[in-house]
Amino acid sequence: MSQTAAATPVGRVTKYRWVVMAILAVFYTMVYADRANIGVALPLIQNEFKLTNFQAGSLASVFFIGYFVTQLPAGFWYSKFGVRGLMSLSIVATSAFTGLIGAAGSAGLIKLYRFGLGMAEGPCPVGVSTTINNWFPPKEKGLANGIYFAAAKFAPVIVPPVSVWIILHYGWREVFYFFAAPGVITAAALYIFVRNRPEESKFCSPAELAYIKDTTIETRAATVQGRQQSFGWLDTLIRVKHVRLLETNREVFLSWNIWANTIAYFMLINIIYGLLTWIPSYLVKEKHLSLTQMGFVAAMPWVGAVLGAVAGGRISDIYLGKRRKPLILLSTIATIAMMLVLINVPGNQIIIALVLLVTGILLNLGYPLFVVYPMGLTTSKTYPVANGLAGCTANLGGFFSPMIAGYLLDVFNYNAVFIFFGVCAAISLLVVLTMEEPI
Repeated sequence: MSQTAAATPVGRVTKYRWVVMAILAVFYTMVYADRANIGVALPLIQNEFKLTNFQAGSLASVFFIGYFVTQLPAGFWYSKFGVRGLMSLSIVATSAFTGLIGAAGSAGLIKLYRFGLGMAEGPCPVGVSTTINNWFPPKEKGLANGIYFAAAKFAPVIVPPVSVWIILHYGWREVFYFFAAPGVITAAALYIFVRNRPEESKFCSPAELAYIKDTTIETRAATVQGRQQSFGWLDTLIRVKHVRLLETNREVFLSWNIWANTIAYFMLINIIYGLLTWIPSYLVKEKHLSLTQMGFVAAMPWVGAVLGAVAGGRISDIYLGKRRKPLILLSTIATIAMMLVLINVPGNQIIIALVLLVTGILLNLGYPLFVVYPMGLTTSKTYPVANGLAGCTANLGGFFSPMIAGYLLDVFNYNAVFIFFGVCAAISLLVVLTMEEPI
């Protein structure tokens, strides 16, 4: 019997890591819903406060300044103290600022509360991805992160129809009151049931802990073996290479692979948050859908995003030998094509819904892998900082994109907005080509 096998505890192998994943998924769905609801309420807010498209876009954009301010410090905090306390506190603060937005008496106050919402929410994505990195073996990290991103994109699936119903029966302010309510319950569940690491949890059996920890070594070996399988021209295109892990924060900040991943991520985030902010208005003002029709059609990109995110993580783990770049490249190329389709889509509700569904699927096949990619370059200590750097920098796309799109609408039309998104995807494609695929 091998030494590893002899040291492996016997007994029931729990699957508590998937309970942790379920809690994280609900947690991030709630968090993402708090930022996504502004898009549905925006036409009504714009009318009430007499805002231009640029000014309306800035209400969505200011969130990401707060988001930028706290993500990287959160990465340093998690690296040193763990994720449990700060993540729970973050969602409570997120809920509080969401409720304040509904009570705001001016556009200026909405901006202030959206900034606070961004600061409150900033630590959340870094905390989720760090928890996944600690709780899952490498062979499951792509799928786990796919579920995490699917949870984020599930929020815009439920937000439009729920928000439209609330608006029709009550008003736009009540949308924010409604979405503020579940945060405290979610924060309590997170604090009680999700520990920083599996060895700290009484619900994780010794056998499951051995599976998570022992297969970290075994799966790294399997990963090398899998990646050494010949993918021919694909491996040449994606630049498969043995790399030394980044063991210090200084090495993280000096790594071109980390910065290239961040820049490409930034470009796709421009598209994600541009669509999230302006698709509801596009459907009402450009395609002349009713508010009820908009609630259905506006959810379609995010239905596709849920499907694409889970499928992308699974395909990357199993069928591509844990190569992350192929699906990232596919998403950038396909997004360019879908922006051209959106420019020419007819006004039929069903056709628009199908186009937006396909756009969501293709865009999100590779989108979650921007978070997984640094896991192959870093240690468990440096990953939170690498992910915090990527998150805070890349999410500035959420600040610029809604305002740029609003300006393009004031000066030109929605075709110019989709061209802008296509250019962002093209730049992302070029940058991704410079990244190395790490073994």
